[in-house]
Amino acid sequence: MAETSDAPHRLVAPAIVGRDGELRRAVDAVTASPALVVISGEAGIGKTRLVGELAAAASRAGRRPLAGRCHALREPFPLGPVIEAVRGLGEHLGELALSPVAGALRPFLPELAHVLPPAPEPLGDRAAERHRAFRGFVDVFAAAGPAVLILEDLHWAEEQTGDFVGYLLAESLPELSVVVTFRPESVDPRVRALAAGVPAGTGVADVTLAPLGPADVGALAASIIGVDAVSAEFASYLCERTSGLPFAVEELVALLQERGTLVQRRGGGWARRALDELDVPTRIRDSVLERVARLGDAARQVAEAAAVLQVPVPLSLLVATAPLERAEALRAVGEALESGLLAEHGDDVGFRHPLAAQAVYEDLSGPRRLLLHDRAATALAAAVPTPAGQLAHHLRHADRLDEWVAAAERAAEQAFGLSNDTEAVRILEDVLRHAPVSTTTPERRGRLAVLLGEAAVEAGRAQDAAQLLGAVLEEDLPAPARGELRFRLGGLLHDAGTELLRAHQLFADAVADLDHRPDLKAWAMVVLGIPMAGDGDLAEHRAWLRRALTVVPEIPDHAFQVFLLGKIAMVQLPTGDPAWRDTAGRVERQTGGKPHHRREINAYWSIGTQATYAGHHELADRLLTAGLAAAAGGDGARIETRMERSLRSGLVLLRYCEGSWDGLAEDAAVLMDELAGNPRARIDGEAAAACLALVRGDLDGAAAALTAAADLADELSGFDLLPIPAAALFRLAVARGEADAVLDRARRLLAAAEPKGVLAPAV
Repeated sequence: MAETSDAPHRLVAPAIVGRDGELRRAVDAVTASPALVVISGEAGIGKTRLVGELAAAASRAGRRPLAGRCHALREPFPLGPVIEAVRGLGEHLGELALSPVAGALRPFLPELAHVLPPAPEPLGDRAAERHRAFRGFVDVFAAAGPAVLILEDLHWAEEQTGDFVGYLLAESLPELSVVVTFRPESVDPRVRALAAGVPAGTGVADVTLAPLGPADVGALAASIIGVDAVSAEFASYLCERTSGLPFAVEELVALLQERGTLVQRRGGGWARRALDELDVPTRIRDSVLERVARLGDAARQVAEAAAVLQVPVPLSLLVATAPLERAEALRAVGEALESGLLAEHGDDVGFRHPLAAQAVYEDLSGPRRLLLHDRAATALAAAVPTPAGQLAHHLRHADRLDEWVAAAERAAEQAFGLSNDTEAVRILEDVLRHAPVSTTTPERRGRLAVLLGEAAVEAGRAQDAAQLLGAVLEEDLPAPARGELRFRLGGLLHDAGTELLRAHQLFADAVADLDHRPDLKAWAMVVLGIPMAGDGDLAEHRAWLRRALTVVPEIPDHAFQVFLLGKIAMVQLPTGDPAWRDTAGRVERQTGGKPHHRREINAYWSIGTQATYAGHHELADRLLTAGLAAAAGGDGARIETRMERSLRSGLVLLRYCEGSWDGLAEDAAVLMDELAGNPRARIDGEAAAACLALVRGDLDGAAAALTAAADLADELSGFDLLPIPAAALFRLAVARGEADAVLDRARRLLAAAEPKGVLAPAV
């Protein structure tokens, strides 16, 4: 073996290798904003390195890079990488010309609150608050331009981050380019489809990174070692054993240098053993583990602590997690950093790549993992602010299950309070499914289940959560929790359009236990007043509505009062109750003819859509148009996508009824795709689309579409929705000479509708 020099080993190549074309395409795109650059590829393929070069090139071109990253360990806070990118501005944030809406970012950036505008008044509506936060972030990025927003590892992004990126791209800020990276096999399809939804005028560069070939692997190895070239034989050898992944090449070359099988001779030049003597591992895991084994004992323990922590963390947290004295731990961190296994990520320290952390973690014994998770949990509990998601994770894996349940509940409440509904659902389902009974009381399980029911509705996860809520409901719960849980489960089933009889009974049973929640009590009564499910006659439904009207004034939330009044008028109108006009008038008077909150917008949709079916088209047009204008926001930005789509669906039906058919079929088709998972909102547009097929003379298509629309209304027990599609279906059947079939269907529909007292003259 040749003698070695004292020259330090380099781990990362000083220049990017094998990506010239990809880098040039990305740089060309971001310097011609607005633009979207999508960088995809498997783990270890070099996405982060390419992004680093791209950020440097953008900076040289006078564009400010703003970067944030998603992590496998999620926190309750939504929009993690977006917040990190804005946080990178630091005190410079106060130098930007921000509008007042940026004050909505104070809860997300408490450490920078002093340089943000004053916090705006609360809106009292979660969807509107979320929209205002989106506008605040857009305001910052617009003011920071020319800039490049870089969001890495979106395969780990929570739902709201993906929604925000789509929202931001729709704004098409002239001095902002957006770069996203992800692993294509793991990313949400909506993130993958971002490029398809960009507005006209926004440039798009789709950069897919493939493994390096032997020549580029050789060039990368030579660059790391610090020589002009390596032999073609050695390059092919490395390429075969690393599958061309740049991270694997870096790890393998570092291992060879640490072994002393790839060393620098005195006087220059490099020597290595014959290829058949190298015994090179073929997996990244084995390379990483051998490198860890070559560390000193203390540095190895620091590496193990970093693997358990999983994500880069402040140095103090890493030191506290390692089972070492502080001074020894600090020295060990230095050794691990010098080896290149760990790296500094801004102010944090962690593994250079998640693959390395995973390799070390999976090699730990069970007792060792338990010890390190325990130390990590203790250290995190003392951190200010406490990262609730990480704390819950480590408590659970430390087998501190009582504390895990409590921390998870706090994390779920925080996530729900910040409208991170999908993350709240994930946390709550995990606890309710897996926490031992001994770690939770009936009161706590009831509380968790109620929150799950509420979050599941907001997240659109009704069917997933219903079974779990039903199981908790069978336990011996306190009356208030039992009432709220019955209400939430009934709401999930009702919104999903499934088990309507069970939903009806759940609402009825809930009323007696909801004295502490007049909002939910009145809401349950309103649902019971809808002639949809159950065997009650019209008099019973009207009795429930009268009871609801007596409870509504007790509700402290003005917007929720309006919401329920809208639902009451929606039921009164098709059942022939003349009081509907007074109720609808109260809604308009209480909102001044312009709804502001999502629930007020919902009231306008409820009455407007029902007025369309009943033939009150002038009122319907006024309410639906005002509701849509409010849902779109004063500046044309969406407040609430689901409500906006529902209003558009109602207006599609109104346009059909009024004979305004130009472009209507196309608009209806787009809406049907957007509302595929929301049958109650889809039914209006579906009825219009089906009737338009008949107008066009597409009799076969009309027959299928009208039958589907009528069946959907029947399935939803929406007898008030039947007149338009059913009447068109009957006309078609008569024209085809199918009188017997149409009479049979009419009798079945009337048999279902007549006991409800619904005004369905067309039927």
